[in-house]
Amino acid sequence: MSFNLLRRRCTGLFATQTGVVAPVSSKGSINLGLCLRHFSSTPAVLASRVAAKKPKFTKKQLALIAKKRAEKRERNAYAQEKMTLSDAIAVLRAVEVARPHSTYEITIKTAMSRGAPVPTGRINLPREAKPKREARILVFAEARQAEEARRAGAHVVGGLELVESVAAGKHNNCTTVLCTTSLIRGITSKLGRVLGPRGLMPSERRGTVTDDIEGYISRLSSTTEWRGDKSGTIRMPIAKMHFPIEDVVKNVKLFVANVKRATGNLKDGEGEADAKVEKGKSKSKSIKPVNAITRILLSSTQGPGILIRDV
Repeated sequence: MSFNLLRRRCTGLFATQTGVVAPVSSKGSINLGLCLRHFSSTPAVLASRVAAKKPKFTKKQLALIAKKRAEKRERNAYAQEKMTLSDAIAVLRAVEVARPHSTYEITIKTAMSRGAPVPTGRINLPREAKPKREARILVFAEARQAEEARRAGAHVVGGLELVESVAAGKHNNCTTVLCTTSLIRGITSKLGRVLGPRGLMPSERRGTVTDDIEGYISRLSSTTEWRGDKSGTIRMPIAKMHFPIEDVVKNVKLFVANVKRATGNLKDGEGEADAKVEKGKSKSKSIKPVNAITRILLSSTQGPGILIRDV
């Protein structure tokens, strides 16, 4: 392709795109010097920006704004379905009218953060919904404390010589493991991965590391253990359908207070049960991690789960 032909095609393409007609000279060639368009520009004038003043609110106005935001966050599909405890019991009794031996079950959902310990505890209900299961107890103790454990009814008692047999799985039928403060360091490194996943590793937080072995075993025989799952949901049979309504209310309120205390939602000294100090537990002022309680539901064997708002 010749240079003149290429120049003509490029000039024609420029003319069709920009709408500028290139003048042609008398000799037939295109005068590119006359095709140039000169654009003029002026420097931009930047307007000075005036900083907007932020409104100043009083403490009362800020509290009102925070309250409105909290109300918006709390709105959900179940907000209008909550009942009082007495109304929920009445509804479930009507549903289970043909099954007087059905069981009330309470479900407490907590906002357990990642890495937080699973909520657990023990409680002595005024009227048990199910017969208590006999606990099989293993105790790491020596000398006088070992004798006290045997007198209190412990099934397996021994010192560090029990570590190898426990690691080998010879005592897997034990449901509770206790340890004295002098032996806890000797078993933690060897049995942490064996007893930890099963929730049986002795710890000071749960009260299973104590020097009052006899007192703990006596409390163990008169209380029931409750435990949450990995998501922080706690389920507990709380009463039978043929129980009087007053007994059901007492069991529910006492259990909710026990869970609130164990999850850090109830401060020490609050509630009726705090009047009695349990023996054998450390009285350190360590702050427990708070697992906020998000829902409390009461259900029955064939009945629906009802959200409770007044416990």
